[in-house]
Amino acid sequence: MQQFIYTIKDRDGVHARPAGVIIQAAHKFKSDIALKAKGKQISLKGGIFSLMGLGIRCGDEIEVVCTGEDETEAAAAMRQSFEQNL
Repeated sequence: MQQFIYTIKDRDGVHARPAGVIIQAAHKFKSDIALKAKGKQISLKGGIFSLMGLGIRCGDEIEVVCTGEDETEAAAAMRQSFEQNL
């Protein structure tokens, strides 16, 4: 299991464009990739609406947990995707 915590920096929080990019990045890996925020947990391999439905705003902390055969690469790529888009 690989995990990291990230603080959302985008002033608009999680909105459609970056959410779509994050979901696409997650689908590139075999590992399960979960996001925990606001007391809830979703799979980043679910749909864009499950991510946007969390209502994540600027300044909110999220936790991303990757579990599976390519978890190290998945965690690194997901961290990079969050840093570039949110």
